[in-house]
Amino acid sequence: MPRILAPLFSATTYARWLHLVIGLVFVGVVLMVYPGVEGWSRGELLARAVPLDAALLVLAALVPAMRRAEGVQARLLLVPDREQDIAVEPSRGWADRRRTAAWLVGRVVLGWLVGGASVLVPAAVLDLVARPEQAVFGLRSAGEGRDGGPGWAVLLAPVLLFALGWLVVWAGRLQLAMAVRLLGPSPAERLAAAELRAERLLERNLLARELHDSIGHALTVTVLQAGAARELGDPAFAARALEVIEETGRRAMDDLERTLALLRDPGDQGGPGSPGPDSGTGPGGEDARERPGIDRLPALFETARAAGSPVEARVDVPSGALPGVLSREGYRIVQEGVTNALKYAPGEPISIRIAVRDGSLELRCANALRPQSARSRGSSPRRGGKGLRGIRERAVLLGGETAAGAEGGEWVLTVRVPLRLAG
Repeated sequence: MPRILAPLFSATTYARWLHLVIGLVFVGVVLMVYPGVEGWSRGELLARAVPLDAALLVLAALVPAMRRAEGVQARLLLVPDREQDIAVEPSRGWADRRRTAAWLVGRVVLGWLVGGASVLVPAAVLDLVARPEQAVFGLRSAGEGRDGGPGWAVLLAPVLLFALGWLVVWAGRLQLAMAVRLLGPSPAERLAAAELRAERLLERNLLARELHDSIGHALTVTVLQAGAARELGDPAFAARALEVIEETGRRAMDDLERTLALLRDPGDQGGPGSPGPDSGTGPGGEDARERPGIDRLPALFETARAAGSPVEARVDVPSGALPGVLSREGYRIVQEGVTNALKYAPGEPISIRIAVRDGSLELRCANALRPQSARSRGSSPRRGGKGLRGIRERAVLLGGETAAGAEGGEWVLTVRVPLRLAG
């Protein structure tokens, strides 16, 4: 019983009923301005009014803004489960206009039926209550008492009201289904929405990788420097460690500021290095939103050396040979490789090879594997975590490929990215 009565007392039902009745208003307005309706039978009126109404609705559907107006109204009054199921964009082509025309005609027809029932049924109920002894819908009260008093016809009143309520419920649901079908996003709009979601997801992944690579590297270097300074107890080494920690922290702050600037102003991205109106600058007047490239690798290598890991690097890349995006992504890939080496094999030599060969950028980062007995208590074998996954994502987006694993007592990371796809 509650499942039967609950929809009759739902606010959604009456919001949809209002939407249906609004469709009846159009019919009433047309009839009021249509000349010469006096003396017509109901059949003649329908035969002449229906074509005129349909023609006016089709003409209204040709206006692009009509689809937006109907979509906004449907969202407010039909109360869909998901608002995005009903579009609020203007018509962009003839397919949208045809669907809008079908929606307007269907809405008016359904509104006329429900609106007519909403007027006739309450009138009949009042007539039953006021004059139960008279005919109702061609039926007489066959159950009148012997004294001629009212009989069972009065009991039709709640039945009629119940039927009207469920007519409104089902008509509202039908109207919602029509709106989703005829006012829903077109295939082009669904594709545009999917592209927008994909673009936002890529932006989020990019920001996540930037934060992981830059902040993760800074924290790794800071922890190693602080631990080494505490264990050695050498004032000179402690002072140098503090300098490295300060320099690394400043660089991490610049990276964080650059990432926050992208979050605050996502639309002002004419390029990954384009400054914004409030971008700010880093040390030496450097734009805080400019992502570092291959030319900044020497500073990265010095930080690793200061952390206690010898770095032997050979960069064979002619000046200006790399597109900007490839230079920046290459820096992040090498940074993550160095960070992994510092984290999992602190103090072990790191070998870096970067070169341009056969139209591709080749990067190789290798470090000696520490014996199990020599690993620190907090270290663990590499299992392909977020860092390596981020490297693979960067390479795939640039049309390249990666490989990582143990080779002859070393952990080797290799990345190959074609120059022509990165440009």
